[in-house]
Amino acid sequence: MTVLEPLAAGRLRLRNRIVMAPMTRSRAAGTEPTSQTATYYAQRASAGLIVTEGIQPSAVGQGYPFTPGLHSPQQVAGWRAVTDRVHEAGGTIVAQLMHTGRIGHPSTTEAVGHGRLTPVGPSAIRAAGQIFTPTGLQDHVEPEALSAEQIAATVADFAAAARNAVAAGFDGVEVHGANGYLLHQFLATNANRRTDAWGGTPENRIRLTLDVTRAVADAIGADRTGIRLSPANGLGDTVEDDHVTTYPLLVSELDRLGLAYLHLVEAGAPSLTPVLRRAWSGALILNPATGDPSEHTQRLARVTGGDADAVSFGRLYIANPDLVTRLATGAELAEPDLSTAYGGDHRGYTDYPTLAGALPAR
Repeated sequence: MTVLEPLAAGRLRLRNRIVMAPMTRSRAAGTEPTSQTATYYAQRASAGLIVTEGIQPSAVGQGYPFTPGLHSPQQVAGWRAVTDRVHEAGGTIVAQLMHTGRIGHPSTTEAVGHGRLTPVGPSAIRAAGQIFTPTGLQDHVEPEALSAEQIAATVADFAAAARNAVAAGFDGVEVHGANGYLLHQFLATNANRRTDAWGGTPENRIRLTLDVTRAVADAIGADRTGIRLSPANGLGDTVEDDHVTTYPLLVSELDRLGLAYLHLVEAGAPSLTPVLRRAWSGALILNPATGDPSEHTQRLARVTGGDADAVSFGRLYIANPDLVTRLATGAELAEPDLSTAYGGDHRGYTDYPTLAGALPAR
């Protein structure tokens, strides 16, 4: 098995096993994708699968400035232009739904006309550190602990955003349960101090992730629903004292849903990968733990060795829109200018050339 072979993942048909990982680029116009967004993803359509940047399912789910949503007709129309371009280029693209939970700031929602919304989380526990806002870096604020009614509304928001994704032409949806955002916060033992049915035991702490994923699968079909997890990676000031117990339990329960794929971020607990691989009967996309992102041969070997069905690349996709061709031919890989990774115009976004030096018109 090689990374250039096709892969069936539920209803998704990947023409190869090289996946573009989700990356926040902060280029939205307010909360709507632009024509530049369409160009950016279309340039990378040779990937077996494109997973978009995190897309907020609700206004309060927005964590960073200039990130797009999928909760308004205008946003759906904007994403339709993106998916049309990707499909015209022969690509497959899913929307990653990302509610950032306590990783947010009232000034960010205020700047896009939604008012000063207090971030929410499992418990009223402020994340350590700071977050980038429209007025620069600010300390995280204390979140509002979600009530049972608000949890139900959040689950409904994810399902509605999934239906909007299908209406916008996406081939599927990836639920973001990783990297310190809302679902991961419920899994974390330091962020979730609840004493009700949503906290305490691993069985309770996995409940929101299961309910959200089930609701999305019910809304659009399990065979075009994926989920991303990142055991013990520590992002967003998350601590998971019992990840060795929690994640095999979670993955076993998710496996019952018949999802299209599991997207596993390996960096926090690489030793769990074979355990979770055995607990998962569907397609496994691995974002492997490598000290140097340029060590792409190590990532490709995870597929040929049978550790995963596909591998995802993040940073390399910023500067190499034709990454599949470069990896297939052993060509030199371009390094991204990370000073232009977030925000700004087309520079550092849609101006990286292919091997042939060609770029689609902006």
